[in-house]
Amino acid sequence: MTAKKSFPKPSELPVPAGAEGWEKLYPYYLTFQEKRKDEDDAKFWFCDSQHWPTVFKPFETIGGEFAVKCLGQYNARHLMIPNANGIEFRVHLGYLYMSPIPVPEQEIAARVPEFQARVGHYFQNWDTLLEQWKRKVRGTIDEMETLEFKPLPDMVSMEDITSGKAKDGTEVLLENYDRLIQLAYQNWQYHFEFLNLGYIAYLDFFNYCKEVFPDIPDQSIATMVQGVDMELFRPDDELKALATLAVELGLQSHFARPDDVEATLGAIGAADGGQRWLDRWAEAQDPWFNFTVGNGFYGHDKYWNEHLDIPLGYIADYIRRLDEGQTIMRPTAELVAEKDRIVEEYRELLDGDQLAAFDAKRSLAATAYPYVENHNFYIEHWTMGVFWRKVRELSRTLHGYGFWEHEDDLLYLRRNEVRDVLFDLATGWGVGAPSGPVGPDYWPEIIAERTALVAALKTARPAAALNTPPASITEPFTRMLWGITTEQVESWLGAGEEGTEGVLKGMAASPGVVEGVARVIMDSDDLAQIQQDEILVAPVTAPSWGPVFGKIKATVTDIGGMMSHAAIVCREYALPAVTGTGSASTSIVTGQRLRVDGTKGTVTILDGPNAAPQVAGPGAHSHQHPHGTPETAAAGEPAHV
Repeated sequence: MTAKKSFPKPSELPVPAGAEGWEKLYPYYLTFQEKRKDEDDAKFWFCDSQHWPTVFKPFETIGGEFAVKCLGQYNARHLMIPNANGIEFRVHLGYLYMSPIPVPEQEIAARVPEFQARVGHYFQNWDTLLEQWKRKVRGTIDEMETLEFKPLPDMVSMEDITSGKAKDGTEVLLENYDRLIQLAYQNWQYHFEFLNLGYIAYLDFFNYCKEVFPDIPDQSIATMVQGVDMELFRPDDELKALATLAVELGLQSHFARPDDVEATLGAIGAADGGQRWLDRWAEAQDPWFNFTVGNGFYGHDKYWNEHLDIPLGYIADYIRRLDEGQTIMRPTAELVAEKDRIVEEYRELLDGDQLAAFDAKRSLAATAYPYVENHNFYIEHWTMGVFWRKVRELSRTLHGYGFWEHEDDLLYLRRNEVRDVLFDLATGWGVGAPSGPVGPDYWPEIIAERTALVAALKTARPAAALNTPPASITEPFTRMLWGITTEQVESWLGAGEEGTEGVLKGMAASPGVVEGVARVIMDSDDLAQIQQDEILVAPVTAPSWGPVFGKIKATVTDIGGMMSHAAIVCREYALPAVTGTGSASTSIVTGQRLRVDGTKGTVTILDGPNAAPQVAGPGAHSHQHPHGTPETAAAGEPAHV
């Protein structure tokens, strides 16, 4: 098969039937414009289905806009990263596409001293600044919690007359909406203050290891910072503690129907020792149940504290596994021991200045590394959980005034259109017109049209990328977070080796070799379908899927690099993982047997459609997680074999 040289242009992708005119869903600056066609077609764009795996409703673009804009500002305006500006982004056919912006070669040198001074300030004051960061983020969340979107009264109170307030309350709706948007924007700016630093510290260590150990595998470098106590794992750890306590108290029989929350909690409360468990359950919820099974970027994401059947279901499964004699805790001690062993083996090969530089860079990477995941809890989960709850409250209030048919239909408006709706309400209510605001006669028809457009866009999967890729992809964040490397792009274009039918190539994200049955999960709502010892295949996993990582054998995703959430979480759970395959979720079907080699970055389909020709395999049916010696790695062999 001859490999293609490029991906389709945006204009070459077919519009799904019924989605004609989809561009009207989004603001002008998010879609490709005809007047910029030549310029945009000359750029390489990749689809970020890692963070935005489903079609945007109009309001939901806020997460993509704030996240990617704020990521860019820290590269291009705050930290002055020498070789990386921000990332341009567009929505095409409902999905988010990105194009990293390089720094012109002649400007790189001038940015170096600025970069060193700014990054140096953070790394010299890391603990103090990180504590300050947590206070800033918590302050934003606390203020967001105070915002209310209540229906308006029939008349202002007498107290407002006598106090001279001289306002009717509509200003509260207007001000609170604007403040809600600004607070979300504020925490997204904070989000990247430390995230980019975490990547920079790891990348600096990564590059130094490649310099002094030219053949060291990427996985060995990642191993040297693993086994950390991350706050992102705390919600899952709370569930494990609750399951363990339930077994200690003999309450297992009361978890037979976790989907019936009221009956389950009632039965527990009536049992001996039940109140002790309920007290611990209540304690765990604040803040750790501000956690979504999605990723926080969509209005439909379900949060534990609003859907208590989700954590109860996970607890019930942990109870089952405990009763079967399984170990449910992450193998943190083993990971730390493995990390220490690998670090020492590589240290023994160095001395003098090289050893000092290695120790300093590894220490810095290990300090910064936990933030790469921990920020997720504070922003995507906690901040966005409160944000979407407030958006739903406002949507319900406006639904009560007849603006739309369904409670959550506000999501079909662009965020700046919501301001018009609020002033429409303020006017119709304020002047006492019998007909009320205009919106109830205007929006339902538009929302119905937009609902149909979104549904039509969802019938097609996004293209992995657009236009012609560069000869070499060097931008560090693109490689590390998304796994968009020169090799992966060539693989997506079909430049595979001969005899690789039925073998998907991806990023060797977490080591080990296993065989098992595939379970393809396209949506977090389907997580309950996963059975013990299956192999999870998905467009992308969310960090919040932690409770299922304990029952699966391995993970395979369409997108993601060595520092993607899926890769980091799988390493911390000692699960083999192959990320960035490009097409696993659409090439594999549930029930097929797979061999996942997280050491080499390959997924072999063993039976059914698209299967590989039968060859004698290693027969690996359990995790294989040992390391070779650095001497072996230096000879070009992986340190994970």
